Amino acid sequence: MEKKILNYRIIIEREKYDNGEIVYVAYCPTLCISDYGDTIEEVLTSIKDGIELAVKSLAKEGKEIPIDHMEEQIITSAKVIAPTGIKLSIA
Repeated sequence: MEKKILNYRIIIEREKYDNGEIVYVAYCPTLCISDYGDTIEEVLTSIKDGIELAVKSLAKEGKEIPIDHMEEQIITSAKVIAPTGIKLSIA
């Protein structure tokens, strides 16, 4: 049986709570799953486990497994000039 490798886009954001605690939130938009961890490594391991579980569950139920088409996506950022005198917050 031939193995297929599925590659999913994961977005990780740093969040800072009011008490100063920092966590990392990972989101896989294609499968609509997310998780969090205290470090980037921890959240990557956790979200990978979640992705594998989601794929296995969909396969077991006989449902189609959504895949990413990352070669067709453009992921970028935009730099803009902030107005003077505003208060900025880093999450």
